Amino acid sequence: MRHNESYNIQKGKMQGMQRNIWLMAVSIIVILILINNTVYYFLTKKTLEESLNHEMLTLAKQLEISLEQSRLGAELYQNQIGRELRTASIATQYALDPDVEKVTNEQLMELRDKLDLSHITLLKREPDDIILYKSSDPTQLGKSTKSWDPWYTAFNQLFDNKEVTVDWLGQTLTNFWSGPFEVSSTDVSKIYKWGYYFDGASNYIVDPYISYELLDEFERMTGVDRMIENSVKHNDDLLEIAFINPEMFPDGHQTIHPNGDVQEHQVQRPIFYGNYTFKSKKDIELVRQAYMSKQMVTLKENINGKHVFKMFIPVDVTDNGMSITDENGVPMNSYVLSLVSDYNVVQRQLDKQFLNLGLIIIILTGFSLLVAFVAMHYFRQSRDKAVRVTQETYIDEINQMFHSIRAQRHDFLNHVQTIHSLAELSKTKELAAYTKELTGEIRLMNDIINIGNPAIAALIRSKISQAESSKIQFACSFSGLNMQEMGAKTLDVNRILGNLIDNAFDEVLKYPDEQRVVNLIGNQTASGLELTISNVCADAPRVITKPLMEAGYSTKQDEHQGLGLSIVKSITDKYKGSVKITAEPNDWITFSVIIPI
Repeated sequence: MRHNESYNIQKGKMQGMQRNIWLMAVSIIVILILINNTVYYFLTKKTLEESLNHEMLTLAKQLEISLEQSRLGAELYQNQIGRELRTASIATQYALDPDVEKVTNEQLMELRDKLDLSHITLLKREPDDIILYKSSDPTQLGKSTKSWDPWYTAFNQLFDNKEVTVDWLGQTLTNFWSGPFEVSSTDVSKIYKWGYYFDGASNYIVDPYISYELLDEFERMTGVDRMIENSVKHNDDLLEIAFINPEMFPDGHQTIHPNGDVQEHQVQRPIFYGNYTFKSKKDIELVRQAYMSKQMVTLKENINGKHVFKMFIPVDVTDNGMSITDENGVPMNSYVLSLVSDYNVVQRQLDKQFLNLGLIIIILTGFSLLVAFVAMHYFRQSRDKAVRVTQETYIDEINQMFHSIRAQRHDFLNHVQTIHSLAELSKTKELAAYTKELTGEIRLMNDIINIGNPAIAALIRSKISQAESSKIQFACSFSGLNMQEMGAKTLDVNRILGNLIDNAFDEVLKYPDEQRVVNLIGNQTASGLELTISNVCADAPRVITKPLMEAGYSTKQDEHQGLGLSIVKSITDKYKGSVKITAEPNDWITFSVIIPI
């Protein structure tokens, strides 16, 4: 009953330990899944953001190329318009009297219609001003140009028969200068391109001009606006594109005329292509940063009810500059391209991928847990069976040892009677031999009992019986053995001893009876447990060079699997101990196992 109770207690402890191992395994799996999901989420998010960046940068490059092509085309178109205005100016001068006083506004109206112009104005030089003296447009008459900087400078250079040198994106030809399309100073709702011609043959500058509608239609059909419109239309995640003049952003430049009119300047617009509706307080700083550093700057923010991703990309133009100027009218050779995309597109893609991954992980996790459960169940059954068999074996061996002790006590009276009879018969030699044999058996049994650990004592008793039946001289000695402080479990110590003894027995059975000798010494000290076993082994120096402790290696030719010594090594390693193999003189081999406490 006591043995069964001990077995049940041990079994309960092992089941509790295995439950803890199972819970620990499940916890580790869950933690690994969470870590994997977290890492995957952020890596995927980073990948999608990089993909969005790459897509936007590709689009930005296309827009740069489109803008450059549009700019060059518009520049050629404007130059052609300029040459035509010069031709119209010469034709007008030939058709009119060289004295401005003899020219009528009606004549200018007639020429305007014949030459298909918006209007024609004649500029007269006064002592301290240049005025719009005659014109086909009545609103122009009598207007001063003294405040029109830098146009006023250009007018004076023409009247002085000098080449116009003002730096305002103009076109200079012989006796001629034309500025860019610009908002009219006399009618701020109109945009025109003016040409100015003076060759000294008259006392006035001929000023024909045409409406912006010509260039606007050209750019609408072939320019950047069309590219922007198509790009936004065909990219679900693209919300807005803007070409920004960084020097004039965000308010541009205005001129206040004496009559109170506010004139916007076409070449000084803050946004010269595209739209700017997704506005952030950080935009001014970020545009300036991109422009000055020549590095792309990004921003993620909630604007107009959307989570947006903004990119500010600096672009340099090396050929002749852009059709934009800074506050002082100096042409610029760089701008900032702004792209606004819907960041929720990234989030939706991320959520979709994460959902798909989640389903896969759930399925794989369920399958993994099922496999782990089956494996743990099989492992638990195997361990229970191993423990049960080991316990039953130890119980049998202990019962056998106790049976031997009881048999000795039962036979004690017979031994005494035999000794008494031999003494009465004066059989001295027979008496000495009989008592010698009797004391040897008693001493051996006492040595086994004195081992101090019933399980180990039972194993040794069993191995002694095995040695006797195989005619092996098996001598063993144990000292200081403490059941509670061996540094290892009794089960593991017995597994080490059993495999070492079996290995030694298997080796000596190869030799004649007189050479079948095995010595075992067990010694426990304050530092640890030391087990030493020696046996006869032919050619021991060569044998110890073999991988004796590796699983599967065996020097035996029959059905041995070569696992015994590898089990000894694995158990010893578990307790951070050591195994030493040495070759002794006269063909002996010794295995020493040390397990620290």
